[in-house]
Amino acid sequence: MIRARAGARRAPSAAGPGMRAVSRAIQAHIDAKEVSGAVALAATPGGVIYFDALGLADIARNIPMSGDTIFWIASMTKPVTACAIMMLQDEGRLSISDPASKYLPELANLRAAGGNPCKPSIKHLLTHTSGMAEATEEEFRAARAPADLIPHYASKPVQFEPGTRWQYCQSGIISLGRIVEVVSGRPFQEFLSERLFEPLGMKDTTFYPDKAQRARIAVSYKLADGKLEENRVYSVYDYKLGKDRVPAPNAGLYSTAPDYGRFCRMLLNAGRFGRRQYLTPSAVAAMSTLQTGTLKTGFTEGNGWGLGCGLVRHPQGPTAALSPGTFGHGGAYGTQGWIDPVKQVVYVLMVQRTNYPNGDASDLRRNFQAAVAETLNPAS
Repeated sequence: MIRARAGARRAPSAAGPGMRAVSRAIQAHIDAKEVSGAVALAATPGGVIYFDALGLADIARNIPMSGDTIFWIASMTKPVTACAIMMLQDEGRLSISDPASKYLPELANLRAAGGNPCKPSIKHLLTHTSGMAEATEEEFRAARAPADLIPHYASKPVQFEPGTRWQYCQSGIISLGRIVEVVSGRPFQEFLSERLFEPLGMKDTTFYPDKAQRARIAVSYKLADGKLEENRVYSVYDYKLGKDRVPAPNAGLYSTAPDYGRFCRMLLNAGRFGRRQYLTPSAVAAMSTLQTGTLKTGFTEGNGWGLGCGLVRHPQGPTAALSPGTFGHGGAYGTQGWIDPVKQVVYVLMVQRTNYPNGDASDLRRNFQAAVAETLNPAS
């Protein structure tokens, strides 16, 4: 953890007078003991407009949050995996309409419980409509790479005909990571590092934090009897296991607010960041376009699903400040990353709080987004 001087906090510098209401909105949830602290960022095409670190990364040791505090971002890994797939489609090396078994022959004999053959496409994997079964925790613990998990998925009945239902599916996203490996000829973590993290300047985004990075990881907390108690990251994603765990394409990444902000800003700018085009505009448009029709999807009301991303169709409740067409993802411990292409705003919120009834529907998320939106467009 960061050892700050007494009374000092390595705070970012983009929380000027116009954005103090955003920090106050976040601080209210820290004061209420809902979270120990938070790092939050908002950006427009012109750059970062808000960036602040509040509260504590470690309560017991009185270590403050800072701009470079690292968080387990869990399912916010999923849009990154989708981005890798879309990069390969941009290059003509796959199509999301292809059956997954074209690249993963183990899946060629997938069947439903009644025996009917099932042929989920890459698009089904991206939209959580494949119906594929999950690996057990024991199977996941024993795996060292995405390839180790594919035989487990292949051996289990598909739960419904692909495309007929939406059901949040870790196996589908992990299969996408393996497809990236097969098509690119590179281990998944190396592909992401070479094609996304290094060129985007995401220097603290990794499946395997090194010793220096481990010192900056925020402690995870759960709420118990009105108090925050330390709580470990789910074991299969715990950085303490080092490289003895899968570089999980569904939920394995650790990152910072500035790093993930860069990724979101690239998507906001139609696949471009700085002088480099990472994705074609059409690829970003596909990621942020409704792909699930009228199917009921989670995790908040009024949602649909794009490619690897949740999609706000009818803003309400925790999404009330967002525009229709906003896309992004949350993480199991309350982290959030969303891109509003109408208002041209990126919202990134980093916390480490488990046992939320629903992290995507937290009041903290709603109030952070609302404060940014109100500051940018004050009510007349």
